[in-house]
Amino acid sequence: MNDSVIPRFATVILDVAIDKTLDYAIPTHLCAQVRRGVRVEVPLRGHPRAGYILEVKETSPFPKALPIIRLLSETALIPEDLFDLALWISRYYLSPLSNVFKILVPSSIRKEIQPKQQLFVMRQQTREQLKEYCEKIRNKNSAQATVLDEMLRVKKGILLSELLEKTQGSRSPVDTLVNKGFLLVEPIKIDRSPLVGEEYLLTKPKILTGEQKIALDKIGSSIDANIFQTHLLHGITGSGKTEIYLQAIEKALQQKKDAIMLVPEISLTAQTIERFRSRFPNKIAILHHRLSHGERFDEWHKIHRGEATIVIGARSAVFSPVKRLGLLIVDEEHEQSYKQQEESPCYHARDVAVMRGKIAQATVILGSATPSIESYYNAKNGKYNLCELHKRAESSSLPSVTIVDMKKEFEKAKGFTSFSELLLAEIKLRQQKGEQSILFLNRRGYHTTLLCPSCQKAIRCPHCSLALTFHFSKNSLACHLCDFTLSPPPATCPECKKGVPMKFQGIGTELIERSLHAIFPDLRTIRIDADTTRHKGSQQKLLRDFGTGKADVLIGTQMIAKGLHFAEVTLVGVLNGDATLNIPDFRSSETAFQLMTQVAGRAGRGMTPGKVIIQTHIPDNSTILLAAQQDYAKFYEEEIAVREMFQFPPFMQMIKLTLAGPDEKYTQAKAEELRHQIQLNLPSSFILSPVIPSGYAKVKDRYRFQFLIRGPSIYTANHVLPKVLQKMTIPSTLKILIDINPLSTFF
Repeated sequence: MNDSVIPRFATVILDVAIDKTLDYAIPTHLCAQVRRGVRVEVPLRGHPRAGYILEVKETSPFPKALPIIRLLSETALIPEDLFDLALWISRYYLSPLSNVFKILVPSSIRKEIQPKQQLFVMRQQTREQLKEYCEKIRNKNSAQATVLDEMLRVKKGILLSELLEKTQGSRSPVDTLVNKGFLLVEPIKIDRSPLVGEEYLLTKPKILTGEQKIALDKIGSSIDANIFQTHLLHGITGSGKTEIYLQAIEKALQQKKDAIMLVPEISLTAQTIERFRSRFPNKIAILHHRLSHGERFDEWHKIHRGEATIVIGARSAVFSPVKRLGLLIVDEEHEQSYKQQEESPCYHARDVAVMRGKIAQATVILGSATPSIESYYNAKNGKYNLCELHKRAESSSLPSVTIVDMKKEFEKAKGFTSFSELLLAEIKLRQQKGEQSILFLNRRGYHTTLLCPSCQKAIRCPHCSLALTFHFSKNSLACHLCDFTLSPPPATCPECKKGVPMKFQGIGTELIERSLHAIFPDLRTIRIDADTTRHKGSQQKLLRDFGTGKADVLIGTQMIAKGLHFAEVTLVGVLNGDATLNIPDFRSSETAFQLMTQVAGRAGRGMTPGKVIIQTHIPDNSTILLAAQQDYAKFYEEEIAVREMFQFPPFMQMIKLTLAGPDEKYTQAKAEELRHQIQLNLPSSFILSPVIPSGYAKVKDRYRFQFLIRGPSIYTANHVLPKVLQKMTIPSTLKILIDINPLSTFF
């Protein structure tokens, strides 16, 4: 009996928000092409819908299943290892498969965007014929003559847009010359790659230090053996981790394997891309959220066709459809931007990278100067292979660090000051020497609050539980959660209406920049934060300007904390070293240590020794002292002891459930009901914390309540949660977010 007689069926997962899969009949003419991962169009309630084939089978419990309408992709858009990864993500992060496929295949790919085309102008007759005609019409028709002059200069042809720009004329003379048979205009496909037109110089592999060579040999042996192994590359700032990545990628390419390199979104600068492109020209694809839909479409298909063998990108690049994955690198693996926290699935790209490596039998490198406590714990317990770099790669040495007690500075200044005397003196000294400084403050804006001196109430966002931040350049108050703005700021209190003038409090990067200019009028500054980098390419331009010496001081938020290499930077100032420590979260010490160590690592990366000044109100704090000494091992010992005592990760698995709804009391009641039902169904080895308002208790007019589940196994809890949620009646106005292994237990 041949295949056309046997009814065949496909299980399809649709793009629409339906949690279950549906069976469809496979028409005979499509039998040969239909397989797992292929995108299809199917009927649903009388409308065509798109989805992916999950499974092909010979029987179905629904023998009268409707047939597939057509194939939307000739080849499987999702490789086998990625398909298995999607199934794992759905199970582990408790997310519907339709949500998982949305992050696996970007919307620009699902929409089937057309290739970008532009018109190209070429000569249709010989140069001599064009020259002859040009001289003939020069005095009668100067516009056509100007076009022909330009066409005689170009080699093969020129883009129409470029021709019109050079001749500063309209399209009319070009069309006339086309009609007369002198020119030809044809559409050509344009490469939308973000790398097109960028200049770079080819570089050769550097000679490795002894420590680097040992680390690369360990990594290389697992690449050569085609086995899954995770290596934690723990190297101090400036120890040459990037060179190890580059040489490990070279090894993977020699084995005809592909490589994925993940970097935090904020570190995805021109600097990073340039270093990789100068070593591997024409082999790289870039994926990050600032790409246009067209650029993303072109880059994704370049990877899918196998034209790009190295992918560099932010967290979603872990889902790149490479064909022969051999190496996965997660740089700055501790970085919080690797975690998706706002929507399901709340995946962590580092953990997904390790799982993808396991499925594809590929080598994984996690690199950091300040590894996450969980990763270092895994390395110490033999789950990961630990490679350590204790020395800086080149002749540079670690910077000297000074901790300044700001309480004493306030006494000296007889009031508040943003800068210690020492920091100002060092900034001035750097300017005189022609060296550069970086100032770090993790708060954008001018002032953080506008307060009434009478009733002590701050002007808050009407839609969120957050005080509005003042932005001097726009003379407005803005909410950093929902973009609500109030302009101009009220002069008196709208609450108590006592008519007392309002007072600004708190400092942001904008105020720091203006204050510096007031103290040193001739100081050249560049500020990098979410306000100055709104436009595409603006961050790269600002960093390039700083790198070429167009400013003495770079002021910024955590966007400047990592991955930057400026040889002329010899001073780093951390303006408020204890800001992160004040957040009531079990990770606050870890985050503060990482930020301070990473920022300090930007100093003294060239030949001149660097200096770091940390300003704080708690100079005796253990985290700050250990960050100053760059003593990760000692910090880890202290932190792991605290985690074990209070049964926090890595000793317990954790889940955070957040409920958000428009009615405060109803949302809280539902959160309490959900917590009670889960507690009834979970084993006694699990601990459930009480329901509390989230750190941001209201965002965009929705009230948010949360509670934590801690226990020995995620899978046990994941088995219980869907059953409890199915039994409960939850209205569509209420949104439940399940965050497996949350980064923050407060916000």
